[in-house]
Amino acid sequence: MEITRRLRLQLLAHHGVFVVLLVTAAALLAWLAHEYRFERDLTFGYRNTLSPATLEVLRRMDAPVAVTAYAVAKDARGEDLHRQIREFLQPYQRAKPDIALTLVDPREQPRAAAAAGVRAPVELVVEYKRRSERVTEFSEQAFTNVLMRLVRGAERLVLWLDGNGERRLDGAANYDLGDFGRQLQLRGFRVNSVNLALAQEVPANAALLMIASPQVDLLAAEVEKIRRYLAGGGNLLWLIDPEPLRGLQPVAEMLGLVLTPGVVTDPGAARYNAAPSIAVAALYGRHAITDGFRLITVFPQARQIGTIESEEWRIQPLIEVAPRGCVKTGGAVSECDRDRDIPGPITIAAAFERAVGDRQQRVVVVGNGNFLSNTFLGNGGNLDLGVNIVNWLAGDDRLITVQPRLAADRSLTLDQVTLYLIAFSFLFVLPLAFTITGAVIWWRRRKI
Repeated sequence: MEITRRLRLQLLAHHGVFVVLLVTAAALLAWLAHEYRFERDLTFGYRNTLSPATLEVLRRMDAPVAVTAYAVAKDARGEDLHRQIREFLQPYQRAKPDIALTLVDPREQPRAAAAAGVRAPVELVVEYKRRSERVTEFSEQAFTNVLMRLVRGAERLVLWLDGNGERRLDGAANYDLGDFGRQLQLRGFRVNSVNLALAQEVPANAALLMIASPQVDLLAAEVEKIRRYLAGGGNLLWLIDPEPLRGLQPVAEMLGLVLTPGVVTDPGAARYNAAPSIAVAALYGRHAITDGFRLITVFPQARQIGTIESEEWRIQPLIEVAPRGCVKTGGAVSECDRDRDIPGPITIAAAFERAVGDRQQRVVVVGNGNFLSNTFLGNGGNLDLGVNIVNWLAGDDRLITVQPRLAADRSLTLDQVTLYLIAFSFLFVLPLAFTITGAVIWWRRRKI
């Protein structure tokens, strides 16, 4: 085939049009990439994606959020802390665009850091509706807890009954609920005790009163104060173990509770390598506390919670356990006697609600105190369920959600030499290979 001048001009024009179209397509793709963002998290457990709980909290925030980060630009190891902070907040800013970030280097602006009372090497001050919180830990759990406290606004006071051997929200013993109390404080609650043998009444500013397994009988005056608290519309969380009520029968009568003796036996617990005396819950009632709740919870030495139909209270069963188990009233714990024992499924928790004046009164009764104890709080979704219960009792329905969890770390660690080789290959070797290949193809076509 003879290469004429006209053919050369046609090929040149063809190549020119191709180059123009290629550059135009590249520019169009660059514009689309700038205007529209599409991301997909391919990490193990989606650890770079915000949890549904965090997204729900962000949706509830109806005003801008200002984040001021006090950190040096680069730390002693040469890591860019400002870049890490920006990357940490990017998922939050994508979900809520009015989150504004301001970076302050304490070395360059020492007066600003001192005025803000910065104590930690890296500290974020988060402001929302003229309220502020501080966070020094870069994790979704810590940052979302700060957002929840800001959304909650004023502190809610959680009181626990004290003076009769009850489980304590500040106790360190395995039997106590100290770890749960600290988790409540992280979420913006204030916890304190009340001894009704000394106090005139249950304080009126309490969001709820918790009674957790007293070990000695309450005085008649104490019980009467609790009755007056309930009659006035106070909220109550009552954890009842398989033991005597210690003088609280009048409170049970007010709620219409039917408390059968015995301990729940759950043969299905063997699937989780647990003893039959540990009831494993996976079935929950339709209620704000358990809406969307899919985590397994464990209840060691649980008891049945029965109720009498009432025109005064709206009663909703919350948790069912042991569908193939029973309530043991005697004999071996691992075996159910159809003639003597109460067959499952067994309800071990119920929620009560009624109108008292212009407010809604809420009560939750759980036939177990161990599930929130320091020993068992970390099992399954026990902490999540406990926080949901307290949120509902305190009237913070919008904060009832499964708490954000940290995904397992599956990061790939490469040494510096490998990183240099990868960078050299992508930045120099591959472009050079493509250039040489293109030049060879062009030279061969030119000879045709």
